[in-house]
Amino acid sequence: MDHQNKQRQLQEDKKYLNQFGYAQELLRDMGGFSNFAISFSIISILTGAVSLYTHGLYYGGPGMMGLGWPIVSFFVLLIAASMAELTSAIPTAGALYHWAAILANKRWGWYTAWINLIGQVGIVAGIDYSFALFADPLLAGSFGYTSTETTTLIVFAVTLLLHGILNHIGIRVVARLNDFSAWYHIGVVVILVVSLAFFTKDSLQPVEYLFQVGQTFSDKPYMIAFLIGLLQAQWTYTGYDASAHTIEETVHPRVRAPWGIFSSVAFSFIFGFLMLSVVTLSIKDAAAAATSDNAYIYIITQALGGTFGGVVLWLVTFAMWFCGLSSITSFSRMMYAFSRDKGMPWSRQWAEISKKYRTPAKAIWLVVILSFALALVDYIIKTVNPNTAYTTIAFLTAVSVVGLYVAYGIPIYLKLRAEAKGTFQAKHLGPWNLGRWSKPINVLSLIWIGFISIMMIIPPNENAAYALAAMFAILLIMDFAYYKNNFEGPEAALNTSLEDILKKEERYSAQDNTHSV
Repeated sequence: MDHQNKQRQLQEDKKYLNQFGYAQELLRDMGGFSNFAISFSIISILTGAVSLYTHGLYYGGPGMMGLGWPIVSFFVLLIAASMAELTSAIPTAGALYHWAAILANKRWGWYTAWINLIGQVGIVAGIDYSFALFADPLLAGSFGYTSTETTTLIVFAVTLLLHGILNHIGIRVVARLNDFSAWYHIGVVVILVVSLAFFTKDSLQPVEYLFQVGQTFSDKPYMIAFLIGLLQAQWTYTGYDASAHTIEETVHPRVRAPWGIFSSVAFSFIFGFLMLSVVTLSIKDAAAAATSDNAYIYIITQALGGTFGGVVLWLVTFAMWFCGLSSITSFSRMMYAFSRDKGMPWSRQWAEISKKYRTPAKAIWLVVILSFALALVDYIIKTVNPNTAYTTIAFLTAVSVVGLYVAYGIPIYLKLRAEAKGTFQAKHLGPWNLGRWSKPINVLSLIWIGFISIMMIIPPNENAAYALAAMFAILLIMDFAYYKNNFEGPEAALNTSLEDILKKEERYSAQDNTHSV
């Protein structure tokens, strides 16, 4: 796209955003690959599938990787397609909650936003805690200290702090790192697969081992255990709504952002299955791996040896670092958009854009604080009751899965309801749509969301259910204490005059003329 066409597209994108009553405040500087890269990086097959590998193997055995991963991937692709369709129709940074408000009313939008926020807190905490779980023992081995819950929490806190600083002052650096992260993930998977295939070529398990069912190392019946183990794949496939949350920073968003959502899931399925297959076929003793402190580290170390295995594990761990960086970018944009509509207490603060860095700086630091607080609460609970059966990572990931997928499902349900009433028709769809396949894909998406929302909070993850219940109780209180008197909803923005919108944009126009896309 040459400079003249870029400028023409930017003007078209800005005008379409103005139709929803919003000014172009964020820097629109992301191309199609960058939009894909942020969702692909947050999905991060080297975070979710790796950090919960022990969970999957323990409950579902090797069959969890060969069968569980494709089953979850199929349904997530349907959900991604349903969300991509809505992204194309309503291209605003508010995404899920904005869709819900337009398809129904602002109350639906408000609840969708807060449920999404709950899930987003869980995903940021879960990703950076995953990094800490891997980095802390690797650092402990290098510097001679003992890895504990406390040292892991410290590494987690430092990681959050660094991600917050980069997102605050270095959005251009963050954008470039997101692009690099996508290639980095693919490169590390290739290195991992080639290394394992070479070093274990004479001891690899037969291919049918990957599809072996009936083996669990838990005390539950295999079918129940297998369903619990699906958390591994399901949590991996979270955060791909990032392409929608960064849509006001994307050029030609009604096409590029939907493809970013769908293709990030599709590529994650392919490369994730390849990685999980080779790692699982490299297992020498499944029982020893499943009952070790970290099955993934155990398998890689056994297969590649201590030194080279350590190098490969560090490569995998740094992929988690990139994933956490992207997740804060996405979450802060969602919080900014929601605050722009006065959806949160002290909204004016969280909707404020740094004039110097063009980032929602205060929202970024609120994301960091909330994410740390969730992990800290869990740390305190485990300190008081050290014999608890659940793991921190399972708790954080279950919270994020249920929160995010319920938020994903609400606008999909509302779209089906609006279609049945005749208030949402084909003419309202964007250029990226599912045509006649839309309704069956939407229905299947909702069935799966309902199913996994139940499976993710049954024992041993019942503490996630308690945490979610407490959050929803607070949400109900806020409904009466805040919502009625403060939340304007996206509908209010529609009444904003073009003159007021253009005034907001004036202070950025001079800067935008110096930017290239």
